[in-house]
Amino acid sequence: MPRTKQGRAPADEGLSKQRVVVEAIRLADREGVDGLSMRRLAGVLGSGAMSLYHYVANKEELLDAMIDSVFEEIDLPDAEAGWRSAMRGRAVSAREVLARHPWAIGLMESRTSPGPANLRHHEAVVACLRRAGFSVVMATHSNWLLDSYVYGFALQAASLPFDTAEEFADAGEDVFLPQLPQEEFPYLHESAVTLVAAGYDPAQEFHFGLDLILEGLEPLRRLA
Repeated sequence: MPRTKQGRAPADEGLSKQRVVVEAIRLADREGVDGLSMRRLAGVLGSGAMSLYHYVANKEELLDAMIDSVFEEIDLPDAEAGWRSAMRGRAVSAREVLARHPWAIGLMESRTSPGPANLRHHEAVVACLRRAGFSVVMATHSNWLLDSYVYGFALQAASLPFDTAEEFADAGEDVFLPQLPQEEFPYLHESAVTLVAAGYDPAQEFHFGLDLILEGLEPLRRLA
């Protein structure tokens, strides 16, 4: 490979930082973040591994850029809406984005060099809460609670063996019920039978819990 005057290998033609980040996210979506390496990414891009260092200094810088891209996908709180509607919309959007990128769940708040989208997102969330009347301390409590709920739910949902009401019903009838004899597990058996019959959708649990949290936070808006 030809060298530049500075002795560094030139970037492969057609590469850009955006393309490197996009392909890294696609790779992580398929194989998880543990399957991401500079060498593996270079292979996907059809490039030499050293070429990637023209755009990102190391894997940590790549992860920073990937997480920033994930934050870019999340809707900011609607500045024209009431705080509960705004925060609900942001939480729903975050859950949907993390369902597409489950590898990112444990990295969303871990970056010590946050990118511009990351900072804009957090600024908008805090601004929404402060303008609604939450004190700095109460806004911090509220933000922490909402993020813990969103990330925790996303992590749990990513590990479930079903995604839809139909898949839950199939698993309930074919997998869980045979393991729950009524005489030994009467309440679990009852729950499984009742939920399957009702067409229970596990996705609705997110909205149920989120609305409870927002309702509980409302009285704290005027507290110091």
